[in-house]
Amino acid sequence: MTDKKEQQPEEKARIRIKIKAYDSKIIDQATETILKTVERSGAKVIGPVPLPTEMRKYTVNRSTFVHKDSRDQYEMRIHKRLIDIVEANDRTIDALMSLNMPAGVEIEIKT
Repeated sequence: MTDKKEQQPEEKARIRIKIKAYDSKIIDQATETILKTVERSGAKVIGPVPLPTEMRKYTVNRSTFVHKDSRDQYEMRIHKRLIDIVEANDRTIDALMSLNMPAGVEIEIKT
């Protein structure tokens, strides 16, 4: 009998990076730095895929007690990108962990 492990091809390391930021220019800079470092390490990259922008809207009364009809509306936009790294090696993971990202960028890395 042959082992099942021998029949299946070896699984390659796949990393999914989700990036969030309030400013679209900053998120583009962050994705460019991630793409350059991953390509330097020799892994294949899929993306960046722009995900839908999340918009949070807040309505606030202008006055504290009276004038219920006068209100201000504020909007906060959260831009998102998705990057998939295929065939990642140890060098790629070390390079990603040592990156310096601009302030205001949230990065979530899943393996």
